[in-house]
Amino acid sequence: MTIIGLAIVIAFIVFSTAKLKWHPFLVLVLAAFLTAFFYGMPLPKIADTVGTGFGSILGSIGLVIVFGTIIGLVMERTGAAVVMAESVIKVLGERFPTLTMSVIGAIVSIPVFCDSGYVILNSLKETLAKRLKVSSIAMSVALATGLYATHNFVPPTPGPIAAAGNLGLADNLGLVIVMGLVVSVPACLAGWLWANRFVHEQPQGEGAAGQVGTAGSVNAAGKEASSPADAVAATRYADADDTDGAADRTRYGQMPSPLMAFMPIVLPIALICIGSVAAFPSRPLGSGLLFTVAAFLGKPLCALLIGFLFSLLLIRGEDRTERISALITQGLVLAAPILLITGAGGAFGAVIKETPVGSYLGHTLSSLGLGVFMPFVVAAALKTAQGSSTVSLVTTSTLVAPLMASIGLDSEMGRLLCVMAIGAGAMTVS
Repeated sequence: MTIIGLAIVIAFIVFSTAKLKWHPFLVLVLAAFLTAFFYGMPLPKIADTVGTGFGSILGSIGLVIVFGTIIGLVMERTGAAVVMAESVIKVLGERFPTLTMSVIGAIVSIPVFCDSGYVILNSLKETLAKRLKVSSIAMSVALATGLYATHNFVPPTPGPIAAAGNLGLADNLGLVIVMGLVVSVPACLAGWLWANRFVHEQPQGEGAAGQVGTAGSVNAAGKEASSPADAVAATRYADADDTDGAADRTRYGQMPSPLMAFMPIVLPIALICIGSVAAFPSRPLGSGLLFTVAAFLGKPLCALLIGFLFSLLLIRGEDRTERISALITQGLVLAAPILLITGAGGAFGAVIKETPVGSYLGHTLSSLGLGVFMPFVVAAALKTAQGSSTVSLVTTSTLVAPLMASIGLDSEMGRLLCVMAIGAGAMTVS
């Protein structure tokens, strides 16, 4: 009965999201109640467990997701992401255009949703392709794979943050960031090598250039879709004759300096990493005031708040106050479905912990010896079935959280590797 009930719940999740197109928030909440009913949880306990699980995960990472989302939106709307891309081109040069495009995608996708990143970088990609006489198909593949790599592995993107929170790493995002950057390198290189196969290929048909897209964020319908990048979406297929980037500068107005463009994302990442170093058992920063300050500023919530405040400095113009208010509102709208899905995943996970399914699965999986391969397979199956990387990251981390000890991943490093495995699985076919 244990395995049958679990199979029914998983089938319900996949069928409802992939076939019926229900919002993942609703699906995960209903799955939590179905699981509780299947395994005979006392009725008075069901609502309390669901509510506690929902609130617990949002209490640890909810504001982090909100601040990260707003930072990305501000960088997108102020042209900071384009400035970051142009800075990478100046450093790497134009000798290896597809590699440069992949690196640009990987950097921009850390703060910006990867689908929005593709939209705002499309004109730059087409400009480089025309100027360097490289296939726009190859440049599209390189950009898309670069964007996708860090989107699934590196916080403060919501998916990895949610997975880290579900697996007990909410206070140690520094390690997740460092490991995510390391793991994203081979993913970017693989995409770059694949893109080089199409260096001399040209798109067929008028307007075909730039059609190779990517996905990653979750819209109000719970599917992979564009974030609210309406202001730049109309320029998705920009004129490739703009070889000096004038169209971007006109579109965004006064562009920020490279230092200011990088600061809202580099500073919080640096603070989080310093905080993680300060917390090492060897106490490299001692145990005095320096340690206290580093530990405080290195908390993900504090670090992202500082990054958020710096991002507001990118907003200029006479109507600055109104624009700040509008962008914060739009950021909250964009973050809301992600928060709800994350909270619903926490509720589902809390129910699993209170039912026999967790111990049963743990015993079964431990005998198979799958280890870190198990979360990868589950994430890949969910991504392939319903198409959303974020939903796959949240749902898989929820399912495997009670099983960490049984599959030999209960240590901090084991949980870290599990987040990476889930992120890799969430990059597969959709």
